[in-house]
Amino acid sequence: MQVLQVQLEVGPDPAEVGRARRWARSRLVGSGIGADEPLAETLILLISELVTNAVVHTGCPAVLRMLFGSPGSAGSPGTVRVEVADASCRPPLQRHAEGDDTNGRGLELVDGLADRWGWQPEGAGKRIWCEVDRSAPLIQVQMRPGPHAVAAQGAGTPVVGPQATADQRIATGATGVPVAPTNGSGMAESRKA
Repeated sequence: MQVLQVQLEVGPDPAEVGRARRWARSRLVGSGIGADEPLAETLILLISELVTNAVVHTGCPAVLRMLFGSPGSAGSPGTVRVEVADASCRPPLQRHAEGDDTNGRGLELVDGLADRWGWQPEGAGKRIWCEVDRSAPLIQVQMRPGPHAVAAQGAGTPVVGPQATADQRIATGATGVPVAPTNGSGMAESRKA
């Protein structure tokens, strides 16, 4: 299977997250994924969360990579893999935000939206990755206005976690299951059944 890989260096500034999103959108379109497709929106949200985590929690530059798997011989549309590598060796910590908390939902969203995700050491730092299968049904995230939302931008907070109803958690795929190392090697992975 052939894989197309593109990457972007991201500076240690939160303003870089917007640049990473714009760059990723253009690469998605170039790979044949329409800008208005649900798959594109899911991938942009995943990229935004992973890049934000790298920039905010490490204060270090990062590298965003997108890998596009080619369709298989049986007509499978392939997988899109997103990786964000940073210089921090601290493992990611999946937190569970409560009620009106304004932080702590990033990896919970990644767990709910990606088909698989995990992390592994890379050089002196780490790489956090997630994958979305192009043929898998996509999960819809319902948005509700957050306390710091800007109405003109349509911002909101996802309905995920303890404040969500059972139906909303199922609709968003939020599992709330902590990710643990799978084989004692320091690598963690989460898979959807």
